[in-house]
Amino acid sequence: MTDATTVLTILLMALVTYATRIGGYVALRNRSLSPRARAMLEATPGCVLISVIAPFFVTGEPAGLLALAVTLLAATRLPLLPTVLVGVGAAALLRAVIG
Repeated sequence: MTDATTVLTILLMALVTYATRIGGYVALRNRSLSPRARAMLEATPGCVLISVIAPFFVTGEPAGLLALAVTLLAATRLPLLPTVLVGVGAAALLRAVIG
């Protein structure tokens, strides 16, 4: 059974996630962004993806390195969401097969 601390933690994490998403809209609602700021915000999803897959560059785990290669190949040919799905799928499959 789930205890109260776990439920409270999940609810607070959801609240913080929502607050960060809505905070940008509230803070920038009556402002126009410069081209530089707009480019930075558009590049953010790619930066998040890189921060997730970058640790595989330094691991010695063959499944992780192969999944990284598959993800990088997908990134050259697919948009962001399909690339993420291919990368996650490749990592899961390769870890199940190779270990």
